[in-house]
Amino acid sequence: MGFQIKTPNPRILHSYPSHIAPITTVAAAGPAAASGSSDDTIHIYDLSSSASLGPLHHFNSSITSLSFYCPPNLSFPRNLLSAAADGTISIFDTEPFVLLKSFRSHKKGINDLAVHPSGKLALSVSRDGCLAMSNLMRGKRSFCCGLGKEATIVEFDGTGERFIMASEAKIGVHLAEDARLLFELDNEKRVLCAAPGESGILFTGGENRSITAWDTNSSKVAYSIEDAHSTRVKGIVVLTKDGGNEDDLYLVASASSDGLIRVWDVRMAIKGKPNPLAEANTKSRLTCLAGSSLKCEYSACCSILIFLSVW
Repeated sequence: MGFQIKTPNPRILHSYPSHIAPITTVAAAGPAAASGSSDDTIHIYDLSSSASLGPLHHFNSSITSLSFYCPPNLSFPRNLLSAAADGTISIFDTEPFVLLKSFRSHKKGINDLAVHPSGKLALSVSRDGCLAMSNLMRGKRSFCCGLGKEATIVEFDGTGERFIMASEAKIGVHLAEDARLLFELDNEKRVLCAAPGESGILFTGGENRSITAWDTNSSKVAYSIEDAHSTRVKGIVVLTKDGGNEDDLYLVASASSDGLIRVWDVRMAIKGKPNPLAEANTKSRLTCLAGSSLKCEYSACCSILIFLSVW
């Protein structure tokens, strides 16, 4: 489903019953969006025309993570990367959506996948308790190391100089050059989602029902939105000024198992507990969230949120 969030009351722009099994992951970049499911397929969408572009059938197991790569000078992503429960990573060209390469990166299912801002490499974490680095130019795994524990989230910061890994309630901040652990953040309860923001801020959500903004430069909590939802937070989106609106720099959206999507102005969170700028009750158990800013017919510049749910 898509939501316009520039008004106090978000409304559904379009909705597709795309999958025949629970949706596990979603990604969006510019006008492109994709959803992955345990039905072993990926579905592609064009947000600008509110159209479904159909499925990709190249898989033998559930899709566990999706990520677009969009070069800084392009408005449309160049590649789509997917990770699967059989430990494989697939690379697609987006014009058109054709499979370029599929290779095994882990012995067990991949939990999460992150593409470096350069588009040349990706990091993945798996149920095998390993961190792997893949060379996307050659389409093969180039490095793998045991972590001693299973990580469920991996994300690059905006510069690509650092990356984070989350395991249960712990968040490790690592130097990208050699994967050296710089410091560890303690969220007290399990982290279920994370999204990098501006100036070294990392937003996390999870079992504690709150949104926490970590300053990864000082290794301390910058601010937090306590009890942002009544149940666990399953997705966070940090909206950017890609559409040309400076106010988007301060907007963060969250999705929860309670079925609510909420949009927050983080400037208000710094001063105290804010009220959400906008809220939509999807009446579904939400599993993931992605967002994109693009120009559309509804306004000169509007932000679009994509959410997927288990039914």
